Amino acid sequence: MGQVFRKLFDAFFGNSEMRVVMLGLDAAGKTTILYKLHIGEVLSTVPTIGFNVEKVQYKNVIFTVWDVGGQEKLRPLWRHYFNDTNGLIYVVDSLDRERIGKAKQEFQAIINDPFMTNCVILVFANKQDMKGAMPPMEVCEGLGLYELKNRKWHIQGTCALKGDGLYEGLDWLASTLKDMNAASTSSF
Repeated sequence: MGQVFRKLFDAFFGNSEMRVVMLGLDAAGKTTILYKLHIGEVLSTVPTIGFNVEKVQYKNVIFTVWDVGGQEKLRPLWRHYFNDTNGLIYVVDSLDRERIGKAKQEFQAIINDPFMTNCVILVFANKQDMKGAMPPMEVCEGLGLYELKNRKWHIQGTCALKGDGLYEGLDWLASTLKDMNAASTSSF
């Protein structure tokens, strides 16, 4: 009974806590995005072996963000982070036209996993500041987002280094998750 009361209280008065997993191929910019959101700065990063986890507060939502390494040998481990996940942030390197097919394959495997069927999907089409970057609509087509039925998703063009688009994406994620949370608590 205490859990139900806490959810109702948080939905109407307090902070909501949401678990989010951030995935994407290697070198897409996941860790740069995480620390830009967490501390507001760009850190010098190396390829993530394993994961980084940080709490990011945006408005009155506290996101626990799991940034998991994207190298090919680490991708089979992604599924271990899916349980109890409210949202997926999928980061795409918009310059990497050669691997958009691979990005789609991995994306489809994630969203079709039974643990991920109810999570909302935010796609960051990163590196939009670079000449030759695929625009968000092209990334959208490349991942097959238009074919998704009965899923809440949003694509946001971003530049992790400057922070462009990151908060707009979080704004969508926060409001969508809060709406879903309020709808689920109103059924009690």
